[in-house]
Amino acid sequence: MPADMPPGGEAKTEPPLLSPGSDEPACSDAPRDTQSRSMSSRLISSLQELVGDSGLLSGEAVRGRSAGIWSSGPLQALALVRPRSTEEVSGVLRLCHSAGQSVIPVGGMTGLAGAHESGQDDILLSTERMNRIDSIDVDGRSMAVEAGAILQQVQEAAADAGLYFALDLGARASCTIGGNIATNAGGVRVLRYGMMREQLLGIEVVLADGQVVSSMFNLLKNNTGYDLRQLFVGSEGTLGVITRAVLRLHEAPPPVQTALLAVPGWREVMTLLRFFDAGSPGQLAACEVMWANDYELNTGEYSDIDPPLAPGAPYYLLIDMFAAERAAFEEQLAECFERGDVVDGVVAQSETERQTLWRIREDFEPEQRRFGSVYGYDVSLPIQHMESMVESLGEELRARDSAAELFAYGHVGDGNLHYSIFPASLARAEVDELVYRPLEAVSGSISAEHGIGSEKKAFLHYTRSAAEIELMRRIKKTLDPANLLNPGKLFDL
Repeated sequence: MPADMPPGGEAKTEPPLLSPGSDEPACSDAPRDTQSRSMSSRLISSLQELVGDSGLLSGEAVRGRSAGIWSSGPLQALALVRPRSTEEVSGVLRLCHSAGQSVIPVGGMTGLAGAHESGQDDILLSTERMNRIDSIDVDGRSMAVEAGAILQQVQEAAADAGLYFALDLGARASCTIGGNIATNAGGVRVLRYGMMREQLLGIEVVLADGQVVSSMFNLLKNNTGYDLRQLFVGSEGTLGVITRAVLRLHEAPPPVQTALLAVPGWREVMTLLRFFDAGSPGQLAACEVMWANDYELNTGEYSDIDPPLAPGAPYYLLIDMFAAERAAFEEQLAECFERGDVVDGVVAQSETERQTLWRIREDFEPEQRRFGSVYGYDVSLPIQHMESMVESLGEELRARDSAAELFAYGHVGDGNLHYSIFPASLARAEVDELVYRPLEAVSGSISAEHGIGSEKKAFLHYTRSAAEIELMRRIKKTLDPANLLNPGKLFDL
């Protein structure tokens, strides 16, 4: 599985929308026990009455859908409920709470940590029909949207208003704003604008018992006690179902200029990062690094992209700068060449060329063609430890199996690395431990931007202290004492 869903942060390419399901009336697909089946049948009937025939799918209508863009299997659930409003979400959760029924909130299902995984006894609550953009305040530079609004549509609506929504991921065509908030999405503009939490002004959430908590402010300053909106950012659907949000917009930046640079060493990578950031304050939009083998894989025989730069450099740096004039950017690059910080480079002369350069960083198809599948990781650590961490991890993998291969790339400007690992004979649990355990010593994070879900919870102690994890559990028990919202994600109770 690729580690990045960027432009993931954050998948390495734009994933497809969920496969369409039937709008046929639901039929029960309940557990085998007679009493449970009867209770499930009554719950399904009540939910169907609430949201209408087209608002509830079960049976083959559920199994006909994908379980997510990285899953080859069908969706599993007792039913998929598709409310159209906050009021319907509240009603759905009240009914499920009364019945003791687990609920898995889902958006675009593009996540990489298993936060949207479900079983045949779960109710899935999808916000796909709550996808409206309610309003845009041009003067206040904010936008109110429903949680199911697609990121790309939000970006386009902001652009049509002469403004800019800063979050940008590779899954932009299918990920939802609610999912972006629930996972605190990152992407390729974090260096300039920050994570999803920095783009959020207000939020509306429905708690596990159906209570609606609305904090739909469009204020930059609101210092009135606990910041409840941030409680739900990164909560992965375990504390409440996000139904609406107020997003912060920015003035439209200048056009983006993009260059791909071959760099002779890690010290030069660090020098270039600081040079571009200091030389044009606020204009460095992205600084992405690829280790040599990752660049060569994505421009070699398994790729349909011809290499714009010769192989052989240890690192390749992809730079995005907000600059109206390409000439000024090229002058900066010329200075880098003169100092010896860059040994080769190319500047995109058109949007098509720019997209091609980004595909070298984002595409995961070459990995699939060569290996079939790989293990993907998303970690964060202090920049000064990146080079040694990658070297040590590669050595550890090869010491256990000489055929194992490590490909490293990521958002060097914000300390976020992604690994794609071909494990050869190594088991996933062994590779997970090799990746996550060293992060504890450098105060790193086992998840930079993709969350914990079900896949990383066993390693959470490498990043968060026992006291922190216990406090998270106490918050969960307070807001969802019956453990009905996305149970088993983040941690076990």
